[in-house]
Amino acid sequence: MNRREFLGKASAGLAALALARIAARAHAAEPKRPNILLVIADDLTWKDCEPYGNPDVHTPNLARLAREGLCFDLMFTSTAMCAPSRQQLYTGLYPVRNGAYPNHSHVYPGVRGLPIYLKELGYRVGIAGKQHFGPRESFPFEIVAKSRAGADDVPAIARFINRSKSEPYCLIVASHQPHKPWDKGDPSAYDLARLIVPPYLVDCPETREDLARYYAEITYLDGQVGNCLKVVDDSAQADNTMVIFTSEQGAQFPSQGKWTCYDSGLRATFIVRWPAAVKPNTRTRALAQYVDVLPTLLEAAGADPARVDTGRPDAKGRKGFDGKSFLGVLLGEKTAHRDYVYGVQTTRGIINGSACYPIRSIRSARFKYIWNLNHEATFYNVESTNPQGLFAVWRKLAERDEKAARIVRAYQHRPEEELYDVLNDPFELRNLADDARYAQVKAELRTRLEQWMAEQGDEGIATELKATTRQPRGANWKPYSPPGAKESN
Repeated sequence: MNRREFLGKASAGLAALALARIAARAHAAEPKRPNILLVIADDLTWKDCEPYGNPDVHTPNLARLAREGLCFDLMFTSTAMCAPSRQQLYTGLYPVRNGAYPNHSHVYPGVRGLPIYLKELGYRVGIAGKQHFGPRESFPFEIVAKSRAGADDVPAIARFINRSKSEPYCLIVASHQPHKPWDKGDPSAYDLARLIVPPYLVDCPETREDLARYYAEITYLDGQVGNCLKVVDDSAQADNTMVIFTSEQGAQFPSQGKWTCYDSGLRATFIVRWPAAVKPNTRTRALAQYVDVLPTLLEAAGADPARVDTGRPDAKGRKGFDGKSFLGVLLGEKTAHRDYVYGVQTTRGIINGSACYPIRSIRSARFKYIWNLNHEATFYNVESTNPQGLFAVWRKLAERDEKAARIVRAYQHRPEEELYDVLNDPFELRNLADDARYAQVKAELRTRLEQWMAEQGDEGIATELKATTRQPRGANWKPYSPPGAKESN
């Protein structure tokens, strides 16, 4: 065989291999339009369930879902607050770009949401439970069950799922659990003395009592997940149904969690069961964000997410998604997805919030960089200002306990820059920002973060000060002022 013949046969072989891979992918992805059931928790820290390693919390249904599906170990929302988190999930756009960057906010008029895209593909699209989005034109969901009790309305959920066998469906079941006031479930099922208190919380009886109430509500949420799984399994469509569970953002403790850019705030539980396409009992460490979910669902439904007009251009005039499909990760074809994930926290406009305390972050697989743009201010929210709350207890303990004092101080007063080696310091307790050995890492992450902000049209403090213009009730908001202090602007 001469060289030309060899190259010809090799090219033909490669072409055949490529066609075989395409055919295998098509077969693996069948059916092309799966049903979609997306169950969303409310203020659940990513690690606080059995599949993600918390030995204290009872979540047998989530454990079962993990055995039957794929767990993402590095999924992130970009904002640890409800309205921004959900609206990035439903639009594929980061919060500043879509307009819903403070809490209790709406996207800009003309931004297209998940129901619009999937209805165009022939889906029935409904929601049962918490909404926290707007305007209605961007999110024309069929209301399957009203907000507060929606995730518990199993008959309504079953009616929607079973209404038609000829049309695919997408149903969002948006629970209110375990959002405060932790009043669901049975706290007595948890032994306070045996609970493991995370190192970023102050270990005291009141903290343990709150953890028991919080864990009890997670167990209650787990029961809702079990009810949804039974409806799907009884529908005879389970093989063709993509069941997704995600935790939203971190819990409402006065430390790392909700309203922060630490991993305990932004990192999310994300489990996908899709028997027709996803290998069971598997995990991935592919970095991904909530903005990637909608493009993934559209590709799984047979659309090309790269051709979508989202209704809101970025600073460079591009109208496509900020997110990108991770369908290849679901199908087992890829092990990586993103190089970086981003965070944005807007404190102006939240209950008892500071006048101006914007936070931005960027994270790679190993390092997290946090930029506190107005670090000289004091960070306030409803937890830190409640005179009967857990933070008030911690403040009292801080008078005689150095660890409590350190946690209390760090919650309200932070340096301008924070850098963490999240592989070796997963609780982000050792700030490396001033360590010369990591100066290049910090500089590179800061540069990439600023580039991302520019693409998003994010002007930092100037964007923070406009936050209440994105809230329907923003005109009535006032920044928190400590008793006896002059009101800040």
